Amino acid sequence: MIRILCHLKYPVETDSSSQLPPVTTCQNRPLKVEAEVIILINFIKKLRLKLFCIAVQCLQLVRFAMSLSLFTFFALVTITFFEISVSSTYCQKISNETLVNGSCPLNFDILRKLFNVPARPAFSGITAQCQNILEGIHLVQSEYLQMTEYFVPPPTTSEACWESYQQLIGEFLNDFDIQTYCGYHAEWISKTCLNITSIAQFESLIPNTKLKILRYYCTQSLDNSFVCGMCTSKLLRLRKIYLDDIDDTAGNVSACSWYPSMYTAAFVNQFGPTDRATAKCLFSLELEPEKPSSKRHRSIIAAVTVGSVVGLLGAFSAILFLLMRRHKKNKKEKSRPVMEKNESVKDETSLVFGFGLYSRSTGLIKFKIKEIKNATMNFSRNNIIGMGGYGNVYKGLLPDGSEVAIKRFKNCSVAGEENFLHEVEVIASVKHVNLVALRGFCTAIGPSEGHQRIIVCDLMHNGSLYDHLFGLGKKKLSWPIRQKIALGTARGLAYLHHGLHPAIIHRDIKASNILLDESFEPKVADFGLAKIKSEGMTHLSTRVAGTLGYIAPEYALYGKLTEKSDVYSFGVLLLELLSGKTAHASNEEKIIRLADWVWELVEQGRALDVIEQGMPEIGLPQVMEQYVLIAVLCCHPILHVRPTMDQIVKILETGFSAPTVPGPRLVPCNIEVITV
Repeated sequence: MIRILCHLKYPVETDSSSQLPPVTTCQNRPLKVEAEVIILINFIKKLRLKLFCIAVQCLQLVRFAMSLSLFTFFALVTITFFEISVSSTYCQKISNETLVNGSCPLNFDILRKLFNVPARPAFSGITAQCQNILEGIHLVQSEYLQMTEYFVPPPTTSEACWESYQQLIGEFLNDFDIQTYCGYHAEWISKTCLNITSIAQFESLIPNTKLKILRYYCTQSLDNSFVCGMCTSKLLRLRKIYLDDIDDTAGNVSACSWYPSMYTAAFVNQFGPTDRATAKCLFSLELEPEKPSSKRHRSIIAAVTVGSVVGLLGAFSAILFLLMRRHKKNKKEKSRPVMEKNESVKDETSLVFGFGLYSRSTGLIKFKIKEIKNATMNFSRNNIIGMGGYGNVYKGLLPDGSEVAIKRFKNCSVAGEENFLHEVEVIASVKHVNLVALRGFCTAIGPSEGHQRIIVCDLMHNGSLYDHLFGLGKKKLSWPIRQKIALGTARGLAYLHHGLHPAIIHRDIKASNILLDESFEPKVADFGLAKIKSEGMTHLSTRVAGTLGYIAPEYALYGKLTEKSDVYSFGVLLLELLSGKTAHASNEEKIIRLADWVWELVEQGRALDVIEQGMPEIGLPQVMEQYVLIAVLCCHPILHVRPTMDQIVKILETGFSAPTVPGPRLVPCNIEVITV
């Protein structure tokens, strides 16, 4: 609601050196030129916008008058004038509070929140004291920038501002003179950088593409350390390219290096410079949470006024409430997107976190294609972190600051959408520490992109196991890390096979589908080929899908798919983890399978020769040999010889000896599979 705050009086002459627009005052008494900067500062800067908003609201009232009833229109007008009156009261309070600092337009009172916190930083040493004082000035200037769209106040206010700040610092640091100890000069507070005084000049200096990057990384809350780091890294890069000020000395208040932070806090971050997380991230200051006393006072005034209005309107207000509620409900039902042909999710959705639709039963979010594009910077190639036959995987950033991996499938058609929605919901219901969590999905139809199918998962910052085993320049994994990955992967597969009813057969266990989080905890990913096993049934398929080198012989030859097919793939994966070699390699015209090579070494009593050379933090020989035997047993060509995933987990957890590997190994010939 537009707030009509002040009466415009006393036009003021401007100082040509300040390059600031003229200002007016709403008080009924003459003020100095400097004080008049403060009075209507938040409204003069956007007066045209406010007039436009008033016109829009008038049109909205007319629309409601036509669509509802004459009585409803009368009530809306009453409420409108009520909000204006409350806003005017609040304006008067703000104006009176602002005048406390006399002619200084900077609001140093916001720093009292910093210095009043019980655990405020100890000012140890002159350098630390001056640094905190300098950062405080920049935070206050950022708040001034947000109010006026100017980086610095007029030069005529410099002395008054330093006196106000000195008085505040003196309350906490006795006999500490800012200018004496820190070498700051009063005129610095109004000194510009590269003659940049306004937001318009700053934005004309920085390309719009760079500003978009700032908005992408710095808009959301900066409370998360990773999000803060990403934002500050972009700011640092921008400073080096566009604001390399030759006069930018360490103690200069007007140093150009602070302009991007001030701009970002004022106009990019949605919470503003006085937000606790913003102040801590961009200015290294820690503000206490806002106290509710002033809000409570305003709430009491508003409550009394509302009570009076409700008393006058009486029953009419109740009728208005019912009409508005019905109107809002009908409008919401018409505009609310649903998941067609998926009733179990459609009936339990609600808005969550300001984006997407949320299913209470699975925690699954349906994202809009616009939200996906915003998260990936319109599917930028710079955001691609993985590519395959299925499509691309993009790194994305959600509005809440969390990072996600967004998989965009290609060659989609409308025919498979119903199955896709069903499979997505089933996979989302699978929760385990060693399975990648599915956050949500997106389906859309575009004129140029066609049918879109997208899934959104948590981002794993350590990439995939494939990256660490076979990526260029990667440091070799230590034995404890390899043990952790082997056990975690086994637990994830055991949950799919034995913890769910019906069981899920993954079908595509391989190194690139084992993702690693910050602590190298493995997460089984990519259920794109997963099959849900019917109770008591074995799946038979005429089309074999999987990855060459990982596919079990009975599945490749006869299409017989069971949980033991995943066990075979896990065995090959474990051999890769132990040896650092790929599942298969080509030698002239012959394909050498890793499982065959390891089997020969085991038969010769050379199981330890399988272990990768140069591994840091090597394990006990008997333990490493045990892992080799388990892997060989898992990828045995005879299905019934292989252990279950439950048995594998118990062996790895307890250290029990693996069963004897029967031999000799029978190697199937002429296996042809369809790889994906």
